[in-house]
Amino acid sequence: MLAEIITIGDEILIGQVVDTNSAFIAQKLNAIGIHVKQISSVSDDKKHILDALAEAHQRADVILITGGLGPTKDDITKKTLAEYFGVGLVENEEALQNVEKIFRRLRGVSEALLDVNKQQALVPENCEVILNANGTAPGMWFNYQSKVYMSMPGVPHEMMYMVEESVIPKLKATFSLPFIIHKTILTVGEGESYLAEKIADIENSLPPYIKLAYLPKLGQVRLRLSGYGDDEISLKKEIELFAGRIVERVGKAVVAAEDIALEKAILNYMGEKELTLSTAESCTGGYIAHLITQHPGSSKVFFGGAVSYSYELKESVLGVKNETLWQHGAVSQETVTEMVEGALLNFKSDYAIAVTGIAGPDGGTPEKPVGTVWIGVANAEKTITKKFQFGNKRLQNIERTAIAALNMLHLLLEEFKN
Repeated sequence: MLAEIITIGDEILIGQVVDTNSAFIAQKLNAIGIHVKQISSVSDDKKHILDALAEAHQRADVILITGGLGPTKDDITKKTLAEYFGVGLVENEEALQNVEKIFRRLRGVSEALLDVNKQQALVPENCEVILNANGTAPGMWFNYQSKVYMSMPGVPHEMMYMVEESVIPKLKATFSLPFIIHKTILTVGEGESYLAEKIADIENSLPPYIKLAYLPKLGQVRLRLSGYGDDEISLKKEIELFAGRIVERVGKAVVAAEDIALEKAILNYMGEKELTLSTAESCTGGYIAHLITQHPGSSKVFFGGAVSYSYELKESVLGVKNETLWQHGAVSQETVTEMVEGALLNFKSDYAIAVTGIAGPDGGTPEKPVGTVWIGVANAEKTITKKFQFGNKRLQNIERTAIAALNMLHLLLEEFKN
């Protein structure tokens, strides 16, 4: 079963709005065993939309459309769909009542609807209306030449509710779908090509119904096994078998055998072992603390930390020696050592992370160019420091530093597991 997603709107094509709808829909379809064949974004142009619908009809069994259902003149999806199917527009009583209900809820009074608002209840006469509990634009389900078309609002929260509450259940009831099993292995510190070479024989031994995908991100690679079949139990066992072989082969680069963030994997482990953590950040400006504290339950592990850009705060909060800073500079092995050990001592945690560097785009010198970063991790028994040389892009340097620091913490935790 193949699907295509079409998002409509000039705002997507000029980069004013990021298309998060497609990613959400694709995840939901994939979870029920429907493969997304293609994702297309088209302009608010009738011919462009008609061409996209005709092309999708040739490629996919299910075509999901978002956008262009508002009450203004640039919202032309409904009229274009009616032309595509060769039908007229009719007023749907349920959709009209929903529009009236939405307006009463928003305004708190009963007012006569403007004609432009009433037009929200006009739909192609061959559609099945899917009511929108969070907005005035109804969803529209079409059965056409053995294909399913579903048009939904482009507003993300309206679309998400409609997909979860109506579209996915309706697709599952309409089609006999296979089981799909995903297994993700999170690795850190090794490149995609290195991993591919290391597990090449395992990948080559996969049956045709199990695929391995490499999903690289700064400093990380997710290895995702995906299997499709009719026997859920045997498929899951087979996926787990291959995943176990990969984990054993990759070794210490594996942080988690599930699809979670690096910091969440670390939090889970430290929480189980009742270990605590603090941070001392300079060039990352609190980004590491942000990554940690975005997860519920992080307070069980994370005591807190300091964002210490200035020499004065490094001295007063973390206990870095004045002579260390003036002799070696803020970006140095000596300074990051005193930062991480100061955090460990002053914040009274079991483990600590410290980072100091030049994120850019300026501030570099010939001896310490932009992208130079020192990272330290420590517990009561051991301190590890390492120098990194990243690029000249500030935001990438901040993210790379955070991932590298968390990986160093992961390795230190592994060393003291026993």
